[in-house]
Amino acid sequence: MCHARRVTSEHATPTDSGAAPDLATLARVVAGQRAEIERLRDRATMTAVVARAEGAVMALTGVSAEAARETLARRAKEGRRTLLEECWITLGTLAPPADADPLPGRAGAPAPQLPDARPSDDHLPDGAPAVPPGLAEALTHVASPQELARCLHRRLAPAVGADAVVLCARVPSGGLELMGQSGLDEAAAARWPQVPPSSGTSALEALRTGEPRWPDDAEGWPPAGGPSGRARPQAWLPVPPGAPADVCLGVLRPVDGRPFTSGDRDRLRAVARLCAGWLRSYRGRPRPAGAGAAGDVQRVFDALPVAAVLLTPVRAPSGHVTDFRVDSATAQAAEFAGGADPAGRQLREWLPEPVAEPLRQGCLRTLATGEPYEGEPFAHRDAGDAGAEAATYSVRAAPLGDGLVLSWVRHDASDRQEQRLADLQRLGDLGWANWDLVAGEAAWSEQVFAIFGRDRGRGPVALSGLPGLALPDDVPALTRAVRALTREGRPCDLPFRTRTPAGVRHLRIVAEAVTDDNGTPVEVHGFVQDLTARRLAELALVESERAMLTQQGVLLAERTLAARLQDALLPLPRRPLRPAGLRVEVAYLPAQAGVQVGGDWFSAIELPDGDALFVVGDVAGHGVDAVATMAQLRFTAKGMVVTGSSLTGALARLNALLLHSRGAHGTASMVLARYSPGRRRLLWAQAGHLPPLLLRAGKARYLDRPKGILLGASHAPVFAEAECLLEPGDRLLLYTDGLVERPSDGIDRGLERLASAAAAHHADRAGTLEPLLAALLTEDELRDDVCVLDIQVPDNPVEQP
Repeated sequence: MCHARRVTSEHATPTDSGAAPDLATLARVVAGQRAEIERLRDRATMTAVVARAEGAVMALTGVSAEAARETLARRAKEGRRTLLEECWITLGTLAPPADADPLPGRAGAPAPQLPDARPSDDHLPDGAPAVPPGLAEALTHVASPQELARCLHRRLAPAVGADAVVLCARVPSGGLELMGQSGLDEAAAARWPQVPPSSGTSALEALRTGEPRWPDDAEGWPPAGGPSGRARPQAWLPVPPGAPADVCLGVLRPVDGRPFTSGDRDRLRAVARLCAGWLRSYRGRPRPAGAGAAGDVQRVFDALPVAAVLLTPVRAPSGHVTDFRVDSATAQAAEFAGGADPAGRQLREWLPEPVAEPLRQGCLRTLATGEPYEGEPFAHRDAGDAGAEAATYSVRAAPLGDGLVLSWVRHDASDRQEQRLADLQRLGDLGWANWDLVAGEAAWSEQVFAIFGRDRGRGPVALSGLPGLALPDDVPALTRAVRALTREGRPCDLPFRTRTPAGVRHLRIVAEAVTDDNGTPVEVHGFVQDLTARRLAELALVESERAMLTQQGVLLAERTLAARLQDALLPLPRRPLRPAGLRVEVAYLPAQAGVQVGGDWFSAIELPDGDALFVVGDVAGHGVDAVATMAQLRFTAKGMVVTGSSLTGALARLNALLLHSRGAHGTASMVLARYSPGRRRLLWAQAGHLPPLLLRAGKARYLDRPKGILLGASHAPVFAEAECLLEPGDRLLLYTDGLVERPSDGIDRGLERLASAAAAHHADRAGTLEPLLAALLTEDELRDDVCVLDIQVPDNPVEQP
């Protein structure tokens, strides 16, 4: 019965169309919508910061987006920071300002790496946050350095007692320039826009050393003169701390204020690390083409006789760099693009995909790390010159300001030939060698030095000294070959072994002599090839073949023994059996695939009381163990029933026997059937076996299975019996699963196929299973043993064979 559930809901009371709107309600709705819009904007901004941090980690480490996200989350947890704080710190540490001096990757500058995930608040009281709460979220709304100074002032005033906050940047002259301030009076702020490098302020010292300064007097403050003698605790931190930077964060306390404690200093260091990410994002925003750096670069490019372009990152709304735009280009770059000015185009539009994509990935890494990118040489056919051979180019990308300078050189024909020769030697693991017999000089290619594991500085070995490099067993043959080469001019092609720092190598030398007019060898040239990998593979193959032959012999011996055991333990009758007045045809087909013998078996006997006992079983597995288990179950089952055990009792005892003698083959399926001729009553039980198939009046149906599980599968199995009254002309098939199972079909499909075939062959000549088996099985499908008992009830009880 199906039950329907009624769902009810309350209906809003219709509003009187003439009633005045509830202004208070509308105001609350509008306020709620505004709050929701602001929340969504905040979420989108924070998501963009997280996405940029993930992109930086991906570009630096080469991991997937999911792995980058997991790295950020793990490091945030380890550093006791929020995810947004970790993202700001990551952006500032992975990608410092591109015009910092020195640039990452140059001499004296450490290579960028993931920020330290250890907590930065070791000196803070337990539970105290490293940065003022909400600062990371507030940074997402900051749009300029001046707003950043105000934001920090508001957050640091209660946290560390900040009276003023100053942000200053180092300029090319070496001095300082005010970026933003909050809390300074007009007189002090007026002296900050430009600070000369000779002023000796703590801010300049912090930028020079990369370490914070914590003066607690008036030294260097304010710049260009001012009141002195009154203590004003100060903090000047390079952004980011501990790294060469060009931005300094200054935090000033009131006059006569207390000095900064160790906890305050740790908190300010954490704030500086957080601000580094914002400053990098702010400084990384693209500037209009033709203005600022791009305009200056174009003027320089116009005077350079090289192929180069200035690239600016193209970012998606999420902050990810999707491509690079050409902002400036030299004339040679235009020639590379077929004469068209590439300015304003993106890499994927300008270059073919096989060239653009590896270059784009290299540029992403350079943008994130500051390390120059050296690309692999690539072939490119100049536009408009389709008939010419593709030229080979090498490309290099280096950071400049907020973008990248991309330059490349074209290799001439001799360079390309030399590169091809080097590639040939590397791919073939061989190298050339020349020996001048007159001058006594030798020349080796780089690959020959690599093959012998010989230091290039030691120079090549003379031809006469070549046998000294071979293993002792190979010295005589190599000596004879060299002697015949240098004295008689006979070419040589000889394998030998040598010992290198990497171990023993199998080499081959092929050489020929150049003779003078008298036939005297004056020069020898040839090549040396490393055959170690091939030789090791050959040895491994020989060993594998030997092991396979040994294993095949063992398997064949086991199969022969199992087959003999099976023939001795399970002899097949040569004619139909007639227990209890029935006609029983037996078929047993061994599997054709493999070398193992299965554990299928049958029994069809007449009991002392005149009944007939039929058994069909299948032991799991193949081989000698399966045959032994089959014999144990077959003879035990017959013995139990002959001595008066019920069918279920026999199955229970067989289950216990199998559990206590469990070996490699611990389970078996079985069907037991007892036929009483007086009433034509068939009583049967099964243990995890397929049901018998009954054919009656041209129709086929499977008997309903009583309870029973596999023998050896449980210590407390439950077995039950079922009864079936047979009629004259009935035909009953007991079989193993090899008759119906196919790799491509389920067991249900196999049972359907058996029923259909049996019904179609019901009228076949009595006493033969061949047509039915031929219809069901082919030689290719026989993957398991097949055992079938065809039990036929005669049309009249006096039928004779």
